[in-house]
Amino acid sequence: MNAPKEAVIKMYAPREEIYPREVKGRYATLRWACVWLTQLLFYGLPWIQYNGRQAVLFDLGARKFHLFGLVLWPQDFIYLAGLLIVCAYGLFLVTTVAGRIWCGYACPQTVYTELFLWIERRIEGARSARIRLDRQPWNGEKIGKKTAKHAAWMALALWTGFSFVGYFTPIESLLAGVRHLDLGPWEAFWVLFYGLATYGNAGWLREQVCKYMCPYARFQSAMFDKDTLVVTYDRARGEPRRPGARQAGDKLGDCIDCTLCVQVCPTGIDIRRGLQYECIGCAACIDACDTVMDKVDKPKGLIRYATENALARGWDAAQVKRRLLRPRVLGYAAVLALMVAGMSTSLALRVPLKVDVIRDRGSMGREVEDGRIENVYRLQLMNTSEEPRLLRIAVAGLPGAAIVDEEVVEIGGVATRALPVRVRAEGPGKGGSHRIEFTVTALDDASVAVREEAAFIVPH
Repeated sequence: MNAPKEAVIKMYAPREEIYPREVKGRYATLRWACVWLTQLLFYGLPWIQYNGRQAVLFDLGARKFHLFGLVLWPQDFIYLAGLLIVCAYGLFLVTTVAGRIWCGYACPQTVYTELFLWIERRIEGARSARIRLDRQPWNGEKIGKKTAKHAAWMALALWTGFSFVGYFTPIESLLAGVRHLDLGPWEAFWVLFYGLATYGNAGWLREQVCKYMCPYARFQSAMFDKDTLVVTYDRARGEPRRPGARQAGDKLGDCIDCTLCVQVCPTGIDIRRGLQYECIGCAACIDACDTVMDKVDKPKGLIRYATENALARGWDAAQVKRRLLRPRVLGYAAVLALMVAGMSTSLALRVPLKVDVIRDRGSMGREVEDGRIENVYRLQLMNTSEEPRLLRIAVAGLPGAAIVDEEVVEIGGVATRALPVRVRAEGPGKGGSHRIEFTVTALDDASVAVREEAAFIVPH
């Protein structure tokens, strides 16, 4: 008796290559406008100079973040946390209103995939030509085109890695290091690492990043509701489908089953099956379908941005827009506006001077020749503005409290200075710890002043 054959269950389906077709239309134009805008900013910002230095530079070695006229130090980490929270709420707000519009137009994965696809089309040809090229045996033409494509991809990826590192190392010195093959080990590592990540994600992984690696695709549905704008197929109008030309008097739908909406999709889905988590909201299918509707003399909008309520209730565009300002959206917008206002106010009122007072623990309070008590401190001064300043140091809190050493000191722009300070005061008659207050004021601007408390030790 023959043993039953074992059933083999494959847990992973091999990837099917996707060849997105090039599409033209208003959403494709908008998407390319976003590509130009984001990349001009990304590649251009490191080259902009401000006050004789790089305008945007995150100098990790010196622990200084330069953002044009704003200089942030490690003590300003709260602003970074606030910025991340603002970005998260902004993403929640945009997703609630218009679905994955960030993914479709401005996400780095989408942007670089568009750039890599553009290079691929220029070298290998249109969709049908690329399919034929991949299916034909290896020959001189195929080797030449594949080599040229990957060389162009690598050049763009390395330039991207170089630009990324240019935000952390002055880009002119970085360029000099590349020119003389004298990059530091960390600079070389991150240029190659970020370049390899760009090459792999945009050239090879593409839709797999959006479908399997990006967590946003998984939890986006929690931010959707029935009034969220998403790319939708009007099933009531399009079904039943009618391949080919429509015959007079029939009752078929407007969809001619040309499958162009599938061919242009960068993730390879069929939007006619309903909303899927793989859909990044790029609207390429809308452009393709509108082109077909023009050719068959039918109204545009068979595939369009719409909401679940709009399709179910037959709402027009005006009714859809009125539902955009619903309580959920207003709540997100109000919280976002409060956070932005709070951060802006905090930055505007931020004093460009920081002072830390550390009492010398190796020297307890001692009595000096005139019967007064002396304590020694170290003042850590930090000038966060780019102008050098003269600072006056004063102390109060005990009778006769005064600075023994110089009361006016100079500190350079965007600099720190450790200053030893001796403070003498009349003995208050009771030993122990007493509170005193240091005041550091800029001579050129009285509004730049910082007060810090410290302990003054009186021996028993």
